[in-house]
Amino acid sequence: MAVAEGRLFPLLKAAAGQHWRDYAEHAFVKGLGDGTLPLASFRHYLVQDYIFLINYARAYALGVYKGETVEEMRYAVSGVEGLLKSELQLHLGYCQSWGLEEQDVLSTPEATGNMAYTRFVLERGLAGDYLDLMVALAPCLVGYAEIGGRLLADPGTRRDGNPYLPWIESYGGASFQAMASDACRHIDLAAERRIGGDFAAAPRFAALARTFEQATRLEVGFWDMGLAPPA
Repeated sequence: MAVAEGRLFPLLKAAAGQHWRDYAEHAFVKGLGDGTLPLASFRHYLVQDYIFLINYARAYALGVYKGETVEEMRYAVSGVEGLLKSELQLHLGYCQSWGLEEQDVLSTPEATGNMAYTRFVLERGLAGDYLDLMVALAPCLVGYAEIGGRLLADPGTRRDGNPYLPWIESYGGASFQAMASDACRHIDLAAERRIGGDFAAAPRFAALARTFEQATRLEVGFWDMGLAPPA
């Protein structure tokens, strides 16, 4: 299944232009698809992604406070619970399959690119409202679903002996695709509540598009970080 992107997300992605393509078609992503990504790069990415998920949970926790309706608060709570109760433990288990023990992960310093991205998301949530926060979060959640779905469907993706096939299957699978579709639906509802139904014509659209573009550029930086593991 493919992500149902709703109405606002495609407009934001189109406004991001080349930045989105730089993210979705990054050399790191291509290396996942053809299996040529260096193992050291993926291990470095895995550890930093765990640290990222901790701050991602903090951002959803901020969403509980910023939500203006019970539905928005419940959605944010579901994000916190999913990350803290299952996703982090699943991620640690995946790290272990790559020879990374929990202490290795927890003792690793946060990379600069990781820090820049997560603090940007939190800053947008603190300075703005619930919609600003959800837009800042969207490139990660929906972007990974797009990338995973495309790689999984691509006949050129290497299946036999590709160590990254489980990652592709996870983000390209039905469960994550449905989660991303729900996020797009939720962003539409949040936008309709705050800027009306004509998203592109709303005075605030330019600021939302700028937030989305900045978050997308930071996603590119996250892939760049993965390609440059510490010696």
